[in-house]
Parts: sequence; structure tokens; C-alpha cells
Amino acid sequence: ARRTVTLTEKGGYPDSIYMNAAKIFQGIHTEKSKDRMLVRYSNHPESPVLAFKDEHSRRVSYELAFSALKYQDLLEEILLDSGAYPCQSVPDELTSLLVVMLYDLQDRKFEARKIFDNEEPVEEVQEIGQYLFRYIRKTKLAAALARCRIKYDALSIEHFVPETIWKQEQRVSALPFCVWINTFKISLEDVISDLETKGLTKVESVSDFDHYTYAMDQHCHDVLVFPSSLKEELLNLDLFADCKLLLQ
Repeated sequence: ARRTVTLTEKGGYPDSIYMNAAKIFQGIHTEKSKDRMLVRYSNHPESPVLAFKDEHSRRVSYELAFSALKYQDLLEEILLDSGAYPCQSVPDELTSLLVVMLYDLQDRKFEARKIFDNEEPVEEVQEIGQYLFRYIRKTKLAAALARCRIKYDALSIEHFVPETIWKQEQRVSALPFCVWINTFKISLEDVISDLETKGLTKVESVSDFDHYTYAMDQHCHDVLVFPSSLKEELLNLDLFADCKLLLQ
């Protein structure tokens, strides 16, 4: 079977990632004044205990938490407009989990989450997932999102963020990306040979980039630089799946 490394998991995440993302979001969410506080979060001051299975789980948990933070106002409005919040069965301690899971839910177009083998279920995640699913079945969440888009004249969820942040993200997505060569597993020469068999051509610098090109880092001889347009395609190579190349 072909092994792949993907940028996003549109089928959802294991329960542990939702829990870690909720704990992270709880610590970074925007606190609002009492007159504007329509959605309430836990006010426990202690630092959360995070347990990550591996580096990938850690990265995905933080990405999920910060994505929810970016759209916090919109997600709260969807919860209120749909009637999914407030709810006696969702205490303040689970509001962060509710928001994080709602962000992921709309990101995968309100499709059902896939089942992960050998993943121990987390009771709170299962409960919130089932609770949100009831509102999906009644199309209330999707309808609330549609009303928000009409209200703010937004073509997609990305248009709900401030223009300055949107422009920054556009610039970041266009930047070249770097990968480390894991010299414990493969040599520079073998990497170059493998890339050339896949049709990539070495150029002198990033200013010479075309689509299927790459360059050597000028300061680190075990680092390669690629155009942003190749990112998803390259991450599906066996070189990444085998950890012979590591995304910087």
C-alpha cells in the first residue's frame, strides 16, 4: 500500500486531538467584556496537561486550536443562531471543545467524521460530536453559517477574517518551503537522484523557480527549498512517508 503524508485530514481527527486542541484554545481564546459575553468558557486558571502521541499530533492540535481562534466570533455566532448554544448538557468546561469541533465540522462541509482504528474514544468528544450531529441532521448549523455569509456578504469562511490577516496568509501560502534531508536514512546524492527521476530540476536560487524545480539552501547543505505550488504533491512522496525528507 502506498504511504502518504497529507496536509489536512478532512475526515476529522482522533478524539485525543480534539481534546488537546480544546485545551489549547481554552488558554488562547479571546476574552470578551461582560456586556458582550454571550458564549461562556471555563474560567479555570491552571495550565492544561497536554499529552501528544507524536509530533504530527502536536502540530495538528495547535493548528486546529488556532484556526478556531481565528474564527471565534463566527463560530460563536453560528452556535447562537442555530440554537446549539446555550445548552444545559454542554457546561462551560466543554465550550472550548464545542467551538473547536464546530470549526472542524464546517471545514469538512458538515460531513460525518471517519472512524479511527485503535484510537481510544474520549467520552467528552463523543458526547459533543453526537450533540453537534443532531444539529447537522436538522441542517441548523449549515443554515446558520449560510445566514452569516449573507449577513456579512462573505463568499466563504475565509472572508470573515480581517483583510490584514487574510493578506498575510496569502503571502505565507505563496512562500517557498524548506525540507531537511535526514542524512541518517538517505544521502543528498540519493535525494537528488530520486527528485530528478520525478521530473524536478535543480536551479541556482528561488528567484529561478519554475513549477518543477528546487534549490539548495545557501547556508545549510542538508536543506532543500521548493516552490509553494509543489507542497502537497511532494508531501505525498515516499521520501516524506519514510521520513527521509522532513518538512521544516
